Amino acid sequence: MSGPYDDMIDMPHHVSSVHPQMRMEERAAQFSPFAALTGYGAVIKETARQTVPRLELSENSQEEIKRQLDHLEEHIHEQPEVSITYFLADQKKEGGAYVTAAGTIKRLDDVEGILKLEDGTCIKIEDIIKIQSPVLEVGE
Repeated sequence: MSGPYDDMIDMPHHVSSVHPQMRMEERAAQFSPFAALTGYGAVIKETARQTVPRLELSENSQEEIKRQLDHLEEHIHEQPEVSITYFLADQKKEGGAYVTAAGTIKRLDDVEGILKLEDGTCIKIEDIIKIQSPVLEVGE
């Protein structure tokens, strides 16, 4: 080996007589990642999160959903299993997402415009775009 630091390679490690030696964890912390802008990563992630606009249903589709809800209300004592796709508005920005909830209907409230499932999920009737249930297939 012949290099500019060959004369230093065999020298003993310097130990300070004034400062105590750092623990390995403290030395490692000096080289850990540093986030200069706290919270910036969360802002970037939120900005990148996608939402979809709310679809406007045709009158025929709205009437079909109303008919299905009426049929389900007639059979609510049977505790019908349903799968409902509905629009869930985003709390932070415009738009939202379409989600599907499945379960047993607990209550259908036309006055408040809410359908409540046994698991506690509350769905605004105006947000529903699709309803599937064995009760509906028999009734058709």
